Amino acid sequence: MSSDESPNVPAERDRRHAVREKAQQVQAQQSRARVIRRTSIATAIVVVIAIAAVVIVWTVTSATSRPLLNPANVTDDGFVVTTVTGVGSAEETGTLDDESAASLDAVPAETATPTATPEPTAEPTPAPTDQPVVDIRVYVDYLSTGSHDFQVANVQQLSKWVSEDAATLTYYPVAMLTAKSNGTKYSLRAASAAACVATHSPDTFFAFNNTLLAQQPEVDSDGYTDIELADMAVASGAESPKVVRSCIEEESFASWAKSATERALQGLPDTEDVALTGTPIVLVNGMPYVGALDDPKEFAQFVLTSASDAYYSTPSPTATPTPTPSATVTPAP
Repeated sequence: MSSDESPNVPAERDRRHAVREKAQQVQAQQSRARVIRRTSIATAIVVVIAIAAVVIVWTVTSATSRPLLNPANVTDDGFVVTTVTGVGSAEETGTLDDESAASLDAVPAETATPTATPEPTAEPTPAPTDQPVVDIRVYVDYLSTGSHDFQVANVQQLSKWVSEDAATLTYYPVAMLTAKSNGTKYSLRAASAAACVATHSPDTFFAFNNTLLAQQPEVDSDGYTDIELADMAVASGAESPKVVRSCIEEESFASWAKSATERALQGLPDTEDVALTGTPIVLVNGMPYVGALDDPKEFAQFVLTSASDAYYSTPSPTATPTPTPSATVTPAP
């Protein structure tokens, strides 16, 4: 007897074959996905490296091609105070006594001797008031506590001497404490800011310089931001405030301040082998002041002594006497 049922063997074989083909297709898709993923990652890495290389090259090129900006109104890396406007005078504040506030015109005259008075035939010897103007130079780091102490103690008499044309006053911003501000490089940025004001608003440099020193931040603190420095400059009365602000916030003279500090470390101009070893360094007629930084009387005495030495060491025209018989001094019996 025959049967209509066909064997199940071929059907089972076809099913296994279909499953195998499906598995091969899935495996092929996975392989392609892995290749695509690896290629994409490699491409992304190459792109990132290329972008980083471009940025580095651009940065280096920009740094090397950008010229070193030097401030204006600078002499031997220093800024001469042209006006003391914006800082109160000694008379207004009453912080100095009569002795410390004495004018530099108080250089003593030579003691007269009992000789006969000759008839002059030339111009007379200049009076002591014609003495040479005292040259005062101050190297400051705006994070230096010593610079703060000197400025606060002496600002009033410095203002008086400058306003009376008895002294020339020059400040030299340096950056010796750049590493003492939690990585913000405050000393360098503050010196750059001072150079910005001296360049674009020289008449307010003294006021801004005084603000930086009088309101000095703590050592090992972040210091003021560039925006805050610009605000302080504008509050000091800076002319062209937009230009000054841009200069400060862009740190336009930071490279110059670094170079000026390095030059000062090698030696100070017009001195006998004096170099920057700390701040402040105060020079009066080229001689370093070694007294107390916070004692205005001691500093005033040093300045007056230097003025007197400069006066008596300066040759001056003398009168040519015409002898007369009456010029003989007769000793007392």
